[in-house]
Amino acid sequence: MSDLFLNILAIYLDAAPWLLLGLIAAGLIKAWVSEAWMIRWLGGRGFGPVARAAVIGAPLPLCSCGVLPAALGLRRSGASRGSTLSFLIATPETGVDSVAVTYALMGPFMAIVRPIAAIFSAVFTGILGGLVPEKPLPPAAAPDCDDGGCCSSLPIGKAKPKPSPEAAWKCGLEGLRYAMTDILDDLAFWLAIGIIAAGALITWLPPQSLAQWGSGVPAMLVMLAIGVPMYICATASTPLAASLLLLGVSPGTVLVFLLAGPATNIATLGLLRRELGGPVLAVYLFGISAAAIACGLATDALVQYTGISVTAQVAETGELVPEWLSILSATLIAVFAIRPLRNSLLERVPKAG
Repeated sequence: MSDLFLNILAIYLDAAPWLLLGLIAAGLIKAWVSEAWMIRWLGGRGFGPVARAAVIGAPLPLCSCGVLPAALGLRRSGASRGSTLSFLIATPETGVDSVAVTYALMGPFMAIVRPIAAIFSAVFTGILGGLVPEKPLPPAAAPDCDDGGCCSSLPIGKAKPKPSPEAAWKCGLEGLRYAMTDILDDLAFWLAIGIIAAGALITWLPPQSLAQWGSGVPAMLVMLAIGVPMYICATASTPLAASLLLLGVSPGTVLVFLLAGPATNIATLGLLRRELGGPVLAVYLFGISAAAIACGLATDALVQYTGISVTAQVAETGELVPEWLSILSATLIAVFAIRPLRNSLLERVPKAG
């Protein structure tokens, strides 16, 4: 039981900085990105909005929990269902931080293959999700700053006046308040369930035990079965993936884990079902699974054809997030997730403006 608690705590500390970053991004998106812009670029159906969402999300350094508030903010600001799915997949599967670590740990080949596969899986799943009929967006409180400043909504095509520094500051504060209250309340339960489940999986079924499966579709299906419910960041998954390579798992099978693990977990699946419905959740799981296996098989075929030795490129790296930052972020999130304590603190902080 002590191992279970320590693993849950370790996962929470690992996730906290990225979750806090995601909440901040969600608040600023809600505050500073107008609904008109969001609908113009990420609204509607078709390849364009879905591809743009994938390209926008791919370089962002947000993990599978950090992307949830950001994607929720995008959806409630007017992004289409397909674009939301595309952003929700591309963002945690890759990022400038995880690509850098992939290059350091697994070499240039995997550093190139990983983001390409992530964008492909995001666009593929986003297009499938766009085929499901839309339903009305759930009501959500917006930041209280619709005064012609940075986050006021304007008709599509109409120029938005440049906000004053005071208005921009007010919008930013209100956006952060919105993220740390409304959005965090929407996420807290499923995040807790996901982190606890991930701790249990790591405790009783260590991922290193999967190395015996080697390669091929059966091994990839095992990676999917473990990666889908597990919480693991793209960056945090890279050292584990490198160790699997050294233990004999094929690059394509490892790629399946790198795609499915960060993009899916119990928290994401629960929130997705509530926000977008069961049919979209089914499409989401099918799209990620099919794309991950297709990319894995293609990667193994490419390695075999070119004769590249990926295991020879594996190296070691250290922790990217300081321990003090993880503890600070975890404390802040815990405080704001407890409503009575949060309300007591916010009562002492006057609203901006």
